[in-house]
Amino acid sequence: MTTTLRPTEPLQHGADGALSRRFQVCVNSRPVGTLHLGTSKNLGPGVARIVDLRIEEPDRRRGRGTVAALAAEEVARGWGCGQIELGVPAAAGPVLRLVQALGYVPRSRGMEKRLGDIPPALPPGSRGRAMTEAEYEKWLAHESEAYTRTWIERGLAPAEAHEKSRRDHERLLPRGLATEDMRVSILEHEGTRVGTLWVAFREDSAWVYDVEADAAHRGQGHGRTLMLLAEDQTIAAGRRVLGLNVFAGNAPAERLYESLGYATVRYVLYKNLI
Repeated sequence: MTTTLRPTEPLQHGADGALSRRFQVCVNSRPVGTLHLGTSKNLGPGVARIVDLRIEEPDRRRGRGTVAALAAEEVARGWGCGQIELGVPAAAGPVLRLVQALGYVPRSRGMEKRLGDIPPALPPGSRGRAMTEAEYEKWLAHESEAYTRTWIERGLAPAEAHEKSRRDHERLLPRGLATEDMRVSILEHEGTRVGTLWVAFREDSAWVYDVEADAAHRGQGHGRTLMLLAEDQTIAAGRRVLGLNVFAGNAPAERLYESLGYATVRYVLYKNLI
């Protein structure tokens, strides 16, 4: 039996250069599932993304999904993509094992924690305060460069990584510190600045975009305090779920978040096509 992809729509072209197309997964011309393939909104047209891949129950566990994923890689190569990625819910263990067997490696994982009604207490001597405009300019330059390096380390070309950093920060912080539902804070301990925190408030949750202890004050527990400050701000804003993203290989951060009760809800994996 032959498993193939049959397009169900013309190739879609976004105004930003993004590509997208939906397919039927067929076995000897018999539809057994669907595939939605696109280019990444976050990483640009050079990275393809399997947005959705579904095989109908009667045809599962027969290798249909494996062949469809491999066929998607060929389509992505035809689009000129050098990488392909996909997201897998943490609860979907069999799917995670399948994509890893196909050569996909972890890029990051999303974690969440459900919060109570009582904010956590910060350690004695520690307090959070709003970042000033003068501090913001220096922080933004540092944060943008660090974000760029992160993506270069994960396979993006330097020019693409710089452009992604510029684009993401302009989109998320269009009005700087005055951007609605964004909060950038300084953590002080005994009157000395020891770290920074960037939290976004969404409709029913909050998201930590960046948390960093200053270099001279690392290894002293301030990273944990920054996360407690994030939880305090989230509860004060009326949200009860706090999420974050941690890149693969950042073991200290993973251990910190797990020790604070954060659970993995989703993995993002990728594969180089060239």
